[in-house]
Amino acid sequence: MEWQAPAVVLGLRPYGEAGALVSLLTEAHGRHAGLAKGGASRAQAPVWQPGNLVEARWVGRLADQLGAVSAEMVHPSAALAMEDPLGMALLASACALAETALPERQAHPPVFHGLVSLLARLPGGALALLPDYVRWEALLLREIGFGLDLASCALTGAADDLAWVSPRTGRAVAAAAGEPWRDRLLRLPAFLLAEDRPGANDPSGPADWLAGMRLTGHFLGRDAYANQNKALPKGRAMLLDRVAALAADSV
Repeated sequence: MEWQAPAVVLGLRPYGEAGALVSLLTEAHGRHAGLAKGGASRAQAPVWQPGNLVEARWVGRLADQLGAVSAEMVHPSAALAMEDPLGMALLASACALAETALPERQAHPPVFHGLVSLLARLPGGALALLPDYVRWEALLLREIGFGLDLASCALTGAADDLAWVSPRTGRAVAAAAGEPWRDRLLRLPAFLLAEDRPGANDPSGPADWLAGMRLTGHFLGRDAYANQNKALPKGRAMLLDRVAALAADSV
Protein backbone atom coordinates (compact mmCIF):
# COMPACT_ATOMS: atom_id res chain seq x y z
CA MET A 1 0.00 0.00 0.00
CA GLU A 2 1.26 3.45 -0.86
CA TRP A 3 0.07 7.02 -1.28
CA GLN A 4 1.60 10.41 -1.96
CA ALA A 5 -0.15 13.71 -1.24
CA PRO A 6 0.21 17.24 0.14
CA ALA A 7 -0.03 17.11 3.92
CA VAL A 8 0.07 19.39 6.95
CA VAL A 9 2.31 18.19 9.77
CA LEU A 10 0.17 18.14 12.92
CA GLY A 11 2.61 16.74 15.46
CA LEU A 12 5.48 14.38 16.12
CA ARG A 13 6.92 12.30 18.94
CA PRO A 14 10.47 10.92 19.15
CA TYR A 15 10.75 7.22 18.43
CA GLY A 16 13.96 5.33 19.04
CA GLU A 17 17.31 7.04 18.62
CA ALA A 18 16.52 9.31 15.67
CA GLY A 19 13.08 8.35 14.43
CA ALA A 20 9.78 10.15 14.93
CA LEU A 21 6.12 9.18 14.94
CA VAL A 22 4.53 11.81 12.73
CA SER A 23 0.88 12.84 12.51
CA LEU A 24 -0.25 14.33 9.20
CA LEU A 25 -3.46 15.76 7.77
CA THR A 26 -4.23 15.14 4.11
CA GLU A 27 -7.25 15.82 1.92
CA ALA A 28 -8.05 12.25 0.94
CA HIS A 29 -6.55 10.22 3.79
CA GLY A 30 -7.54 12.43 6.72
CA ARG A 31 -5.43 12.39 9.85
CA HIS A 32 -2.77 9.78 9.20
CA ALA A 33 0.25 8.66 11.20
CA GLY A 34 3.54 7.22 10.03
CA LEU A 35 7.06 6.45 11.18
CA ALA A 36 9.65 8.89 9.83
CA LYS A 37 13.05 7.15 9.97
CA GLY A 38 15.58 9.77 11.00
CA GLY A 39 12.72 12.23 11.56
CA ALA A 40 14.28 13.58 14.76
CA SER A 41 17.71 14.06 13.17
CA ARG A 42 19.17 17.50 12.61
CA ALA A 43 18.70 17.14 8.87
CA GLN A 44 15.04 16.12 8.96
CA ALA A 45 13.69 17.86 12.08
CA PRO A 46 12.92 21.17 10.30
CA VAL A 47 10.67 19.35 7.83
CA TRP A 48 8.52 17.77 10.53
CA GLN A 49 7.67 20.91 12.48
CA PRO A 50 3.91 21.19 13.19
CA GLY A 51 2.22 23.50 10.71
CA ASN A 52 4.54 22.81 7.80
CA LEU A 53 2.98 21.91 4.48
CA VAL A 54 4.86 18.99 2.93
CA GLU A 55 4.60 16.55 0.06
CA ALA A 56 4.31 13.30 1.96
CA ARG A 57 4.75 9.70 0.86
CA TRP A 58 3.38 6.88 3.01
CA VAL A 59 4.23 3.21 2.46
CA GLY A 60 2.90 0.19 4.35
CA ARG A 61 2.62 -3.50 3.66
CA LEU A 62 -1.01 -3.44 4.80
CA ALA A 63 -3.46 -0.52 4.83
CA ASP A 64 -3.98 -0.67 8.61
CA GLN A 65 -0.28 -0.69 9.50
CA LEU A 66 1.53 2.32 10.93
CA GLY A 67 3.71 2.45 7.82
CA ALA A 68 6.73 4.55 6.96
CA VAL A 69 6.48 8.18 5.90
CA SER A 70 8.88 10.54 4.17
CA ALA A 71 8.37 14.10 2.97
CA GLU A 72 9.73 17.10 1.12
CA MET A 73 9.09 20.64 2.30
CA VAL A 74 6.52 22.69 0.38
CA HIS A 75 5.78 25.62 2.73
CA PRO A 76 7.75 26.13 6.00
CA SER A 77 4.91 27.64 8.02
CA ALA A 78 6.60 27.05 11.38
CA ALA A 79 9.76 28.94 10.42
CA LEU A 80 7.82 31.78 8.79
CA ALA A 81 5.71 32.31 11.93
CA MET A 82 8.67 32.13 14.31
CA GLU A 83 8.90 35.91 14.84
CA ASP A 84 5.15 36.34 15.47
CA PRO A 85 4.02 35.03 18.89
CA LEU A 86 0.36 35.32 17.92
CA GLY A 87 1.06 33.47 14.68
CA MET A 88 2.87 30.69 16.53
CA ALA A 89 -0.04 30.40 18.96
CA LEU A 90 -2.56 30.21 16.11
CA LEU A 91 -0.50 27.58 14.32
CA ALA A 92 -0.06 25.49 17.48
CA SER A 93 -3.76 25.70 18.31
CA ALA A 94 -4.97 24.71 14.85
CA CYS A 95 -2.57 21.75 14.58
CA ALA A 96 -3.40 20.52 18.09
CA LEU A 97 -7.14 20.66 17.45
CA ALA A 98 -6.85 18.85 14.13
CA GLU A 99 -4.63 16.18 15.67
CA THR A 100 -6.82 15.50 18.70
CA ALA A 101 -10.38 16.16 17.47
CA LEU A 102 -10.38 14.52 14.03
CA PRO A 103 -10.89 10.76 13.79
CA GLU A 104 -7.97 8.85 12.32
CA ARG A 105 -7.94 8.05 8.60
CA GLN A 106 -11.28 9.71 7.84
CA ALA A 107 -11.19 12.34 5.11
CA HIS A 108 -12.41 15.84 5.97
CA PRO A 109 -11.43 17.90 2.91
CA PRO A 110 -12.98 21.21 4.14
CA VAL A 111 -10.92 21.06 7.34
CA PHE A 112 -7.75 20.31 5.37
CA HIS A 113 -8.28 23.11 2.85
CA GLY A 114 -9.28 25.58 5.55
CA LEU A 115 -6.12 24.81 7.51
CA VAL A 116 -3.91 25.10 4.42
CA SER A 117 -5.47 28.50 3.66
CA LEU A 118 -4.69 29.75 7.17
CA LEU A 119 -1.10 28.52 7.01
CA ALA A 120 -0.52 30.04 3.57
CA ARG A 121 -1.62 33.47 4.80
CA LEU A 122 0.09 33.35 8.18
CA PRO A 123 3.26 35.20 7.06
CA GLY A 124 1.06 38.25 6.38
CA GLY A 125 0.21 38.51 10.08
CA ALA A 126 -1.97 36.44 12.37
CA LEU A 127 -4.12 39.33 13.61
CA ALA A 128 -6.08 39.59 10.35
CA LEU A 129 -6.56 35.81 10.31
CA LEU A 130 -8.30 35.48 13.66
CA PRO A 131 -11.88 35.74 12.27
CA ASP A 132 -11.08 33.04 9.71
CA TYR A 133 -9.44 30.93 12.38
CA VAL A 134 -12.60 31.00 14.52
CA ARG A 135 -14.66 30.14 11.42
CA TRP A 136 -12.31 27.20 10.90
CA GLU A 137 -13.02 25.99 14.44
CA ALA A 138 -16.76 26.19 13.69
CA LEU A 139 -16.13 24.23 10.48
CA LEU A 140 -14.21 21.60 12.44
CA LEU A 141 -17.18 21.24 14.79
CA ARG A 142 -19.52 20.74 11.84
CA GLU A 143 -17.24 18.19 10.18
CA ILE A 144 -17.08 16.00 13.27
CA GLY A 145 -20.85 16.11 13.73
CA PHE A 146 -21.39 18.89 16.24
CA GLY A 147 -22.17 21.86 13.99
CA LEU A 148 -23.87 24.98 15.32
CA ASP A 149 -27.34 25.89 14.03
CA LEU A 150 -27.11 29.60 13.27
CA ALA A 151 -29.85 29.84 10.61
CA SER A 152 -32.69 31.17 12.76
CA CYS A 153 -33.78 31.93 16.31
CA ALA A 154 -34.60 28.84 18.36
CA LEU A 155 -37.35 30.72 20.20
CA THR A 156 -39.09 32.74 17.47
CA GLY A 157 -37.94 31.24 14.17
CA ALA A 158 -36.81 34.68 13.01
CA ALA A 159 -33.64 34.86 10.94
CA ASP A 160 -32.71 38.45 11.79
CA ASP A 161 -30.79 40.04 14.65
CA LEU A 162 -29.24 36.80 15.91
CA ALA A 163 -27.02 37.63 18.86
CA TRP A 164 -26.77 34.59 21.13
CA VAL A 165 -26.31 30.81 21.08
CA SER A 166 -27.83 28.36 23.53
CA PRO A 167 -25.00 26.53 25.32
CA ARG A 168 -27.25 23.48 25.55
CA THR A 169 -28.55 23.11 21.99
CA GLY A 170 -26.06 25.09 19.88
CA ARG A 171 -28.95 27.00 18.26
CA ALA A 172 -28.97 30.74 17.65
CA VAL A 173 -31.21 33.10 19.60
CA ALA A 174 -32.32 36.58 18.53
CA ALA A 175 -31.20 39.56 20.60
CA ALA A 176 -34.62 40.56 21.95
CA ALA A 177 -35.83 37.02 22.52
CA GLY A 178 -32.71 36.09 24.43
CA GLU A 179 -32.43 39.22 26.54
CA PRO A 180 -34.08 37.71 29.66
CA TRP A 181 -31.53 34.86 29.59
CA ARG A 182 -28.49 36.73 28.33
CA ASP A 183 -26.39 35.70 31.35
CA ARG A 184 -26.94 32.04 30.45
CA LEU A 185 -26.32 32.38 26.71
CA LEU A 186 -23.14 32.54 24.64
CA ARG A 187 -22.55 35.64 22.57
CA LEU A 188 -22.74 35.10 18.80
CA PRO A 189 -20.39 37.46 16.90
CA ALA A 190 -21.79 38.47 13.52
CA PHE A 191 -18.73 37.26 11.59
CA LEU A 192 -19.75 33.66 12.32
CA LEU A 193 -23.04 34.06 10.46
CA ALA A 194 -23.40 33.00 6.81
CA GLU A 195 -21.84 35.50 4.40
CA ASP A 196 -25.22 36.62 3.03
CA ARG A 197 -26.54 37.58 6.47
CA PRO A 198 -26.62 41.22 7.63
CA GLY A 199 -23.46 42.17 9.49
CA ALA A 200 -21.58 39.00 8.61
CA ASN A 201 -19.01 40.90 6.57
CA ASP A 202 -18.71 43.91 8.86
CA PRO A 203 -15.30 44.56 10.46
CA SER A 204 -14.75 42.63 13.68
CA GLY A 205 -12.40 43.20 16.58
CA PRO A 206 -10.71 41.41 19.48
CA ALA A 207 -13.88 41.30 21.61
CA ASP A 208 -15.70 39.57 18.75
CA TRP A 209 -12.86 37.08 18.20
CA LEU A 210 -12.80 36.29 21.92
CA ALA A 211 -16.57 35.72 21.95
CA GLY A 212 -16.22 33.46 18.91
CA MET A 213 -13.46 31.40 20.54
CA ARG A 214 -15.47 31.06 23.74
CA LEU A 215 -18.45 29.91 21.68
CA THR A 216 -16.61 27.28 19.65
CA GLY A 217 -14.51 26.31 22.67
CA HIS A 218 -17.62 25.53 24.70
CA PHE A 219 -18.89 23.02 22.14
CA LEU A 220 -15.47 21.60 21.33
CA GLY A 221 -14.89 20.97 25.02
CA ARG A 222 -18.34 19.55 25.68
CA ASP A 223 -18.89 17.48 22.56
CA ALA A 224 -15.52 16.63 21.01
CA TYR A 225 -13.28 16.32 24.06
CA ALA A 226 -15.49 15.43 27.02
CA ASN A 227 -16.47 12.25 25.17
CA GLN A 228 -12.78 11.34 25.14
CA ASN A 229 -12.30 12.38 28.78
CA LYS A 230 -9.84 15.01 27.56
CA ALA A 231 -9.45 18.75 27.98
CA LEU A 232 -8.95 21.14 25.09
CA PRO A 233 -5.31 21.19 23.96
CA LYS A 234 -2.90 23.50 25.78
CA GLY A 235 -2.05 25.16 22.48
CA ARG A 236 -5.66 26.22 22.08
CA ALA A 237 -5.73 27.61 25.64
CA MET A 238 -2.61 29.66 24.90
CA LEU A 239 -4.22 31.21 21.84
CA LEU A 240 -7.37 32.00 23.82
CA ASP A 241 -5.25 33.78 26.44
CA ARG A 242 -3.59 35.90 23.74
CA VAL A 243 -6.92 36.84 22.20
CA ALA A 244 -8.29 37.68 25.66
CA ALA A 245 -5.30 39.98 26.21
CA LEU A 246 -5.99 41.68 22.86
CA ALA A 247 -9.62 42.20 23.87
CA ALA A 248 -8.62 43.66 27.24
CA ASP A 249 -6.16 46.06 25.59
CA SER A 250 -8.80 47.23 23.12
CA VAL A 251 -11.27 48.36 25.78
